[in-house]
This record gives sequence, C-alpha cells and structure tokens, in this order.
Amino acid sequence: MTRNRSHNFAAITALIAVMVVALLPVVASAAQIQDLVRIKGAEGNRLVGMGLVVGLRGTGDGGKFMPAMRPLAEVIGGLIDPSVVAAELKDARNVALVALSAVIDETGVREGDTVDVHVMTVGSAKSLEGGRLFIVPMTGPLPRSPVMAYAEGAVTLEAPATPTVGVIKRGAQLTKDIRSACMDEQGRITLVINASHASWPVASNIAGLINGVLAPDGPSIAKVADQKNIVVQVPAFERSDPAAFISQILQTYVDPAQVASGARVVINERTGTIVVTGDVQISPVVVMHKDLTITTITPAIVPSAQNPQSEQQ
Repeated sequence: MTRNRSHNFAAITALIAVMVVALLPVVASAAQIQDLVRIKGAEGNRLVGMGLVVGLRGTGDGGKFMPAMRPLAEVIGGLIDPSVVAAELKDARNVALVALSAVIDETGVREGDTVDVHVMTVGSAKSLEGGRLFIVPMTGPLPRSPVMAYAEGAVTLEAPATPTVGVIKRGAQLTKDIRSACMDEQGRITLVINASHASWPVASNIAGLINGVLAPDGPSIAKVADQKNIVVQVPAFERSDPAAFISQILQTYVDPAQVASGARVVINERTGTIVVTGDVQISPVVVMHKDLTITTITPAIVPSAQNPQSEQQ
C-alpha cells in the first residue's frame, strides 16, 4: 500500500472509530467553574536566553561562524586573556551557539527553584550530543527584562533523530521570585472562559451562578465583560487574603446543561483525524476510496454460524 493510501486508510479508520463512539450514549457529568475558566494574570511565564554549548565532538558551528566565535572570544577574554579575538578561534568546532527557553507554570516559582531549560542550535552545528551549556543568564522575553535565572548543565537530546534540540533537566536556577498577580488594584479578578465554551450564554450563566452563591442578598459581584471574560469584584474584607474566596468560586459546580456548547465535528485531512466535541448521530453511510469500500450497517447484523463476524486487514 502506498503512503498516500495508508494515510487515507488511517483517516477512514478514524471515521469508523468516530461512528462507534458517537453512537454510544453520552452521560453528562457536573463540572466545576475551574474546569471552564482560567484566572487572568495567573498564567505561566517564559524565560529566554542565548548561550554557548561547549565540549562537542567536532559537531559545533565551526570557526567561520562569527556569531558563535565572538561571544566565545568574549568569554575567554573575560576569564583568561583579554587579547583573544574571534579570528584566532577559526579551528574551534566543539562550540555551538544556542537559543534557550524555560517555562514557568502558573503556580510561579521562588528564588532558588530550578526549572528545565530547552536548548536549540542557531547556527550550523550538527549535534548537541555530549555538550554542556556554559553558564548564562536568562531573562523575560521582553527587551531589557531583568535577569531572572542562570542556566548551565549537560544537554540531553530529546529525540535522537533531531540532535540539534535538547533539554537540560533542572538546568536554570531562579534568582528572583516569579509569582502570579490575579487581582488588580481595584480588587477585581477576571475569569477567562476556555475557547471551547466561550459564549454569551455560558458567560451569563457562570456570572449568575457566582452572584447566586456568593452574593445572594447583595449587589452583584460578577459581571460579564464579553463572551469570554467575567469580572468579579472581591469584597473588601476578603482582599487581604483572597485565597478562600477565589477557591470557593473555582470549586462551585455548574449544571452541564448551562455550559453545553453544542456538538461539532472537526475533520483534519492533513493528519487524518476526526474529532467530535459532543453527542452526534451518524446515519448509515458508505465510504469509498479507490479500491477500498467500507459499509456500515445500522443496526449491526447479529453474528451467526452461517454469517460470522469477520475482520480483514
């Protein structure tokens, strides 16, 4: 079977799986508000940097790649000999210029914590195998961001087939705290509804639920800004320690019927996948592709000795 036919066969197989799954009864289950939203300001952060991986076995950028040789000369000049220039490193092949990135999750980090560092070659280096990142500062992604961490350590390849990309486990140590700021100066938090549920009815239902649970007898504290954002005013007496108030909002249960966004079928021809986002029903159908024919019968024929159920690949 050719690659093209294999790809299409995979897509047809996915369609059959969807037919089976979609016809099964769907049992609705209650969800909490935290399953449908995130808090603005409590997202993850990124740290970035550029550095040199040294100790490679002839698989580096090479001495003609000046963007790698110049910083190498600066390192040597700062530590050993200030007179060294990049031209003198023309035979260096054990060094590679790399881009660095690290992810800080939404829970934040404290000074002294360590996080993984992802390493990617920038120049013509063929492999980072066996190399080690020379200590380098990491900052936020915006220009002139302050130094937030220092990274260094042995590079481990994530996939042998892609030797120009690697990771340093717990390779960056934070020099400053990075903490989320979920409440603004006016004591408000913003709930951002997930894209799959964002709509005016869902936003209105969530806001109404918050008001009914946390402000049943007083003025509304939750207001819908648009179909994706709900602004909640934290009461003055809760602002010094809002954890319990926010937890009560996030742990409030929502009626599944109030957040249902309807069923959708998404077909991706490139990847050969079909995704169903709700309860759908597919009528009897025939799928054909060149010499391949698959027929579904509803209801399914009961197997018997004369007509057994068979499978062929």
